[in-house]
Amino acid sequence: MEILYQDKDIIVIIKPVGIDSEKQMVDMIKEYTTTNVYPIHRLDKNVSGVMVYALNKKSAADLSKCVQNKEMIKEYIAIVHGTTSLNGSLKDYLYKDSSKNKVYVVKKLRKNVKEASLTFETLKYHNNRSLVKIKLETGRTHQIRVQFASRGYPIVGDHKYGSKDEQTNPMLYCYQLTFKHHDQVMTFTNYPPFSQHF
Repeated sequence: MEILYQDKDIIVIIKPVGIDSEKQMVDMIKEYTTTNVYPIHRLDKNVSGVMVYALNKKSAADLSKCVQNKEMIKEYIAIVHGTTSLNGSLKDYLYKDSSKNKVYVVKKLRKNVKEASLTFETLKYHNNRSLVKIKLETGRTHQIRVQFASRGYPIVGDHKYGSKDEQTNPMLYCYQLTFKHHDQVMTFTNYPPFSQHF
């Protein structure tokens, strides 16, 4: 477990691939800090990146409020199949099928459907793949994965949403997290190796 920052109220870590962010990661942090640990947001099990956890109830409430007020900014880096446009925004209605743990783009709002939006910037193209920087405006399950896949740009390694390459996990990484802590805006940045060698 790589730790980027820690004080008496919060801990900022890099969640590894293959670790559940709401259970296994909490247990790992609890073992390290010997305090209670409160998850604030989540990352898919097969996705890695920067996460913050609260170490007491007050900080958990403060950070949860930050999320509700859209003051926690999550930014990602991904490699997708195909050549995307230089920059843009994606807006969809997403339906989550909990029985299959899969999300689908649908045409209108109904039960179990939520609005999803993000903005993106394409940094590089290479061998019919694009390195993309993404900023979430909403935080929906599998949002980035399904929004790009629905437009013919599945994330490399994301076999659930259409990638057919040999990569074992989606090349998607939460590289930057910004939030308010003790009236101070804090930003934590960590780039994945795949973005540096693209």
